[in-house]
Amino acid sequence: MYLLELAGEDDGFARREAESAAAGVEEFAPGLAIAGGLAPDRIAGLAYTRRASELIGHTDANVESARALLAAGAPDREGSVAVRARDVRGTAGISTEEAERVLGTCLVDRGFAVDLDDPDHVLRAVFSGEVCALGWLAGESVRDFGSRAPTGKPFFQPGSMDPLLARAVANVAGAGPGAIVVDPMCGTGGILVEAGLIGSDVVGIDAQAKMVRGSRENLAHYLARGVADGSPLGGPGTFAVARGDATRLPLADGAADGVVFDAPYGRQSKIERHRLADLVAGALAEARRVADRAVVVGDRSWADAAREAGWAVESTFERRVHRSLDRHVLVLE
Repeated sequence: MYLLELAGEDDGFARREAESAAAGVEEFAPGLAIAGGLAPDRIAGLAYTRRASELIGHTDANVESARALLAAGAPDREGSVAVRARDVRGTAGISTEEAERVLGTCLVDRGFAVDLDDPDHVLRAVFSGEVCALGWLAGESVRDFGSRAPTGKPFFQPGSMDPLLARAVANVAGAGPGAIVVDPMCGTGGILVEAGLIGSDVVGIDAQAKMVRGSRENLAHYLARGVADGSPLGGPGTFAVARGDATRLPLADGAADGVVFDAPYGRQSKIERHRLADLVAGALAEARRVADRAVVVGDRSWADAAREAGWAVESTFERRVHRSLDRHVLVLE
């Protein structure tokens, strides 16, 4: 069993993204989930899971109960250790410094050497609400999203999706090493960048020549230069971007593992309302032709159009952007 430390405030959405790297994921406590199986190398590429640990057990959310749980089991590790404690969202009201000191002393009493700078193993003590969970750290996500803020990219347009959400929807759509991911309304290429960085081969289509040029520029900046040897993200994948019609993709049936796109927003789009509905409906039908999985994001729910295109709506989420905008995320299969 594995303990997942979730990021953000929407645990349901974080859990759904985590399912791209783990099996049997269930929400456990605020900011925490439990998984039955895990692909440790995929944790590095998740947006809304910060860490995964091999679960030792869980108990009441106080330091003495945590110490008793640790003392009761035989830690199956050799080498030096460090203890890292966390009070998730301040919900447990415990002293993390005290927890680290008490649990560290317990490990020393069991014969471990403590190394706070470069330990062989890290014990995670995570307190949330009325629960404390202990686990040996197995993997962490790479939190470099700030380096790809929309306004800092070579090509930027207002309304571009932030890289955290872009990585998450790419993961839910099936991105990963060797996967083929298509964005038929790629815009500035933000979703494709995030899918490519975790090893996907990505294909972008956009109706505007300006967006095609800009997307290529962003993809070349982040993907063509490669990723340093030893990067936990692996990758990057290949990329191709072309001008085209989202309702008539130049792709064979079943050519992709996943389709993901951010539909034009009514307030920002120059497309008339009825034409926008036709565009999204056509894009959904084409997505159904080229892949068995899709994620569509918009300023409204496109669930009815998705069903009419032959999709089953697996799950839906709402993501607050600001007071006047919520993003609706539909997961389709």
